Amino acid sequence: MVTLISKPAEAARHVCLGWVLTRGDGFTLRLTGHDKPLTIVGETYEPGAALEASSFTRTTDLEPGHASVRGALDAEAITEEDILTGTWDGARVDVYRLDWLALSVIELIWSGRLARVEWQGERFEADLVSLKVDLDRLIGRQFLRQCDAVLGDARCGVDLENPAFEGLICDQQLTTCIETFANVENFRGFPHMPGNDFILAGPAAGTGE
Repeated sequence: MVTLISKPAEAARHVCLGWVLTRGDGFTLRLTGHDKPLTIVGETYEPGAALEASSFTRTTDLEPGHASVRGALDAEAITEEDILTGTWDGARVDVYRLDWLALSVIELIWSGRLARVEWQGERFEADLVSLKVDLDRLIGRQFLRQCDAVLGDARCGVDLENPAFEGLICDQQLTTCIETFANVENFRGFPHMPGNDFILAGPAAGTGE
């Protein structure tokens, strides 16, 4: 494990942090703790990041590293409502050490995502987790015996406005889909898929098979 301590005062006096926040919809915001806008490598970092980040922890294995940040954002693009409604949850965060005198990037010191954002008064606190967390993200479908659709969604197709289905719940089982909802054509599971017992079973004794 390697821990990088973000303390610009330990370096030259003209070093500051730059924060690049990218939401899931592609909107990108660049902020800096400097008191003036900085245009570096063709990108402008706006002042307004009064952020305190004591440490960024990186790991050498597949476990995601963590960091925490707190402070105030004086940026019109991020509002208290945005934070409370989760608009920035999961946003990518890249933290750079910038040289505001030479207008250059010294190094990338952290890449991760906003894992938790809370608003407290006029300040916020956030937990950051490194990009390794994406390795735990499920991609595609899982092959399960039960249905993986949500009752009433587009994949399910059941009309929940039908009075016959009022108050009913679905346990994602094939028999329920057939007997309760008459919706077997939209069943999204694999009820006849062999299980581990079938795969591991050997030939029956005395059968020669």
